[in-house]
Amino acid sequence: MKNLKNSGIEWLGEIPEHWEVVKIKHIFNIGRGRVISQEELDENGNFPVYSSQTTNNGILGYIKTYDFDCEQITWTTDGVNAGTIFLRNGKYNCTNVCGILKPRNNENMSFLTYALQNVTPYYKRPDTNGAKIMNNEMANIQIVYPPLKEQEQIANFLDEKCEKIQNFIEKKEKLLSLLQEQKQALINETITKGLDKNVKLKNSGIEWLGEIPEHWEVRKLKMLFSFGNGLNITKADFISFGIPCISYGEIHSKYPCRLDLSVHKLPFVSETYLNDKPQSLLSKGDFVFADTSEDIEGSGNFTCIQSNIPLFAGYHTIILRPKTQIYSLYFSFLFDSIFVRNQIREKVWGVKVFSITKSILKEVQCFIPPLKEQEQIANFLDEKCEKIDSLITKIKKQIELIKEYKTTLINEAVCGRINN
Repeated sequence: MKNLKNSGIEWLGEIPEHWEVVKIKHIFNIGRGRVISQEELDENGNFPVYSSQTTNNGILGYIKTYDFDCEQITWTTDGVNAGTIFLRNGKYNCTNVCGILKPRNNENMSFLTYALQNVTPYYKRPDTNGAKIMNNEMANIQIVYPPLKEQEQIANFLDEKCEKIQNFIEKKEKLLSLLQEQKQALINETITKGLDKNVKLKNSGIEWLGEIPEHWEVRKLKMLFSFGNGLNITKADFISFGIPCISYGEIHSKYPCRLDLSVHKLPFVSETYLNDKPQSLLSKGDFVFADTSEDIEGSGNFTCIQSNIPLFAGYHTIILRPKTQIYSLYFSFLFDSIFVRNQIREKVWGVKVFSITKSILKEVQCFIPPLKEQEQIANFLDEKCEKIDSLITKIKKQIELIKEYKTTLINEAVCGRINN
C-alpha cells in the first residue's frame, strides 16, 4: 500500500507522498484556436475542424488546410460544454472556443488528459451561456503529477479499462437506438393503418401517406383545435410558489408528449396571471407545442396535459385546445408520428434556431378515426410503448451507472489510489 499525503486541494484528497501537484502553466504552453467561418468549411476538405461540440468527437466540419500537426490537449473555453477535454493528434484545426495545451517537455499526454478530465469540473465558473474556463484560468489549474514511469502505467491501465467501458456504452446505445426505432415504427404503422388488418383502405389524398382505413377522415388541425399563446415571460418571472408553468425548455428536455402534475414538477409564476392572462391557462387534454428548437429533430416537440391541476403555458409555447371531442392520448401518439413531424419539419424556418408558428401547425393534416377507435389505438400503443419505454429506461440507467463508474475509476487512478 502506498504512503499517502494530503494534496492540499480539498476535493482532490490524498495522493502518494512522492507525487507533486503542479499548475498547468508549468508543464504546458497555452494557446487558443482561431475564428473559422462557415465559408471555410469544405465538404471536400481533408482536415477536421474541432469546435465546442461534443458529438462526432467535436468535429465541426473539414477544411483544406491545417493549423496543427502535433499531439496537444484541447479544452472548450466557454458555453455549455466548457471544460470538456480532448487529446488531439494528426493534422487538424481548432476554432476560437478551443483552448490548446502544448507540452513543453516529454510528457505522457494520455495521463495528463485523464488528470485534466478529472479536475476541470471543479474550475468552471458560471456564465450566461453556460460556463467558462479561459486561458488565464486554465493556467492556474492544479493537477497531480507523478513520475513519468507511473504516468505511463496509469495511462495504460485507464486506456484498457476505458476502452472496455466505451465498448459497453456503444453496444447499449446501439440497442437504445434500435428500441427507439422499433417504438417509432410501431406508432407510425398503427397511427396510419389502425388495428384491424382486414379493414378496407382508401387513398388518403396525401401523396406521401398513401392509403388509410376507408372510414377514417383527413382533416387539418385548424378544424380540430383552437390556437393560443403562452405567457410572455422570462425565467426572471419564476417564483417559489404560485401556479405551475410549462415552457419550451421543459417540453424539449423533461416532459415530452405527456405532462402530469401529480408526478412532474415545474417552476411557478404569480397567481396574478389568473386575472391578467386567463387565456394562457391550460386544461386537461390541451396540447402545448414548443415554438422554437435548436435542431430540426426537435421541431414539433409538444406535451399533452394529463391532470386537472391549474397550469400555465409559458414562454415560447403554442397552445392547442380541442374544439371537438377527441381522445387526447391518440393525438399524443399522432403528433409524435413521423407523418405529423415531417409536415412540421418541412415548413419550419431558421438556421441556428428553428421556429414554428401557429400558421404552420394549423395546416398540418391528420387522419381521424372514430372516437371509439381513437381510444382503442391509444390504449394499444400505450401498453406496447410502455414496455419498450421500460427497457429504454433500464438501458439508460445502465449507461448512466457505467459512466459514473468510469468517472470514479479515473479519479482513483490519477490520484494514485489504485494499485495497478
